[in-house]
Amino acid sequence: MKMPIPDIEIISRRSKIIIALSGFVSGENIISDEDELRVYECDGLSAYRQIPMAVVLPETTEQVSAILKYCCREGIKVVPRGAGTSLSGGALPLADAVVMGLGKFNRILDVDYENRAVVAQSGVTNLAISDIVADRGFYYAPDPSSQIACSIGGNVAENSGGVHSLKYGLTTNNLLGIEVVNINGDIVRLGGKHLDSEGYDLLGLITGSEGLLGVVTEVTVRILKKPETARAVLVGFSSNEQAGDCVNAIIAAGIIPGGMEMMDKLAVQAAEGFVHAGYPLDVEAILIIELDGPEAEVSLLIERVHILAMEAGSSYSQISESEIERISFWAGRKSAFPAVGRISPDYYCMDGTIPRGRLSEVLSRMSEMSDKYNLRVANVFHAGDGNLHPLILYDSNIPGQLEKAEEFGAEILKLCVEVGGVLTGEHGVGVEKRDLMGVMFTEDDLKQQQRVKCAFDPDGLLNPGKVYPILHRCAELGRVHVHDNKTRFTNLPRF
Repeated sequence: MKMPIPDIEIISRRSKIIIALSGFVSGENIISDEDELRVYECDGLSAYRQIPMAVVLPETTEQVSAILKYCCREGIKVVPRGAGTSLSGGALPLADAVVMGLGKFNRILDVDYENRAVVAQSGVTNLAISDIVADRGFYYAPDPSSQIACSIGGNVAENSGGVHSLKYGLTTNNLLGIEVVNINGDIVRLGGKHLDSEGYDLLGLITGSEGLLGVVTEVTVRILKKPETARAVLVGFSSNEQAGDCVNAIIAAGIIPGGMEMMDKLAVQAAEGFVHAGYPLDVEAILIIELDGPEAEVSLLIERVHILAMEAGSSYSQISESEIERISFWAGRKSAFPAVGRISPDYYCMDGTIPRGRLSEVLSRMSEMSDKYNLRVANVFHAGDGNLHPLILYDSNIPGQLEKAEEFGAEILKLCVEVGGVLTGEHGVGVEKRDLMGVMFTEDDLKQQQRVKCAFDPDGLLNPGKVYPILHRCAELGRVHVHDNKTRFTNLPRF
């Protein structure tokens, strides 16, 4: 995995850059000691590491603006970072870049129940938004597994989802407005507590842009009233294919669960050993299906789901009879990633999306790949919307195993595209999928995307090395070439 070649001239100015940064923030908010910098050398994709040149921790939007303006003027690269929970290497530093950590943007600024909106700084954790409105019976719907730690600004950058994204959507479906700072220091507000703005959908453009277009400092999100009732059914199957068929049957029946998650045998065993959620251990796969809404509706739908599961061949079924039991079902799923970490020294977490109808086929072919590479894979994913999260287990202490895991993961993602899916669902592209972008997009597609990047960041200083396998200079993407004082097509009128 190659990253941009460090600019030696910038690195040689490191001491001067650190002194200059100290003019924008207090000394305690600048990290330059090598040992302290190691905290920032990677994000959730820990296979790739790089110590940054420096870390700066601004506390206000004005400080962010001043720092970006300085970096733009001096040609210094900037890597924005939230909580560092990205699983695609979206916050991987560079040796000649300043990491801008937004952990001190941790205040909730406004809670507006009448308009069902919360305004929060970008460093506020996802779960904190639900917690602050819980006593009034509200919550924030997107719930990534890392919600206890991940920041809402990072959620915007990656367009994060979670177990309830099937019914309630991803971050983009629950986002009302943002405050973002451009590389030249301009502070821009997009959206707000109102209906969609006219003109270009710039809010949609920034959401999921992975820090390549600007630094998000403030977020306005939609909160929802908690449903009257929520119940879950835990269903076990003797094969992954049966579980996949059950997912298709539920959606085909017109039932949209609040969440529908699938775990295979390896993931089930790991999670049960970790949190003791009461999962059956004699099945090949489980589904956790949650129905929410009015009591009468939930009671009817939970029984229909139970019948559909039996028709699909379920060998185990348990309907939650209390809130504690429902939460315990989800506790195992939410803890699946750390649970798998207990049974393997390392794992490589993938993120791809496929059509639901191809689920059984994809799982079968992934099993064949597992035999091919001689690496175990634990499957944990949002079955309802086809968002796969295969966890490839390996040991980085064994030479060549990381490379094998990478090849295995690339083959899985290529399979996703082959069956009509896409490279990512909610983890972003980062560096993990960067070199696979050509599998899904043509060269013209990628150039057009980079033209958008150039419009916001003409010098390519924001989060370089991410998303695009070949980063063209902006001059190569549309600026008029002049030779001997003559432009091409001189016969055409210029305006």
